[in-house]
Amino acid sequence: MSTAPVELEQPGTSEDARLDPPWITIVWNDPINLMSYVTYVFQRVFGYSKPVAEKLMLDVHHKGKAVVSAGAREAMERDAQALHGYGLWATVSHDS
Repeated sequence: MSTAPVELEQPGTSEDARLDPPWITIVWNDPINLMSYVTYVFQRVFGYSKPVAEKLMLDVHHKGKAVVSAGAREAMERDAQALHGYGLWATVSHDS
């Protein structure tokens, strides 16, 4: 008994194989937290150097928001929760 060859369908490599864009954690400006405190939180939560933390804090202060981390959704949700624990306003968004 012989068997007929089986044709396997392979996914295309153009649009089908696009990588999912990363998720981001955004910190928003608020009228409550001091700039020095926001800098401290960024250093504490993310391990950023003081110059990096200060740059992000200034983005929050002047631009109204800053992207502080990017990656898998679950990790970004953990980052946002950690920031909430420090009293910062943070959201998670799908980067586009």
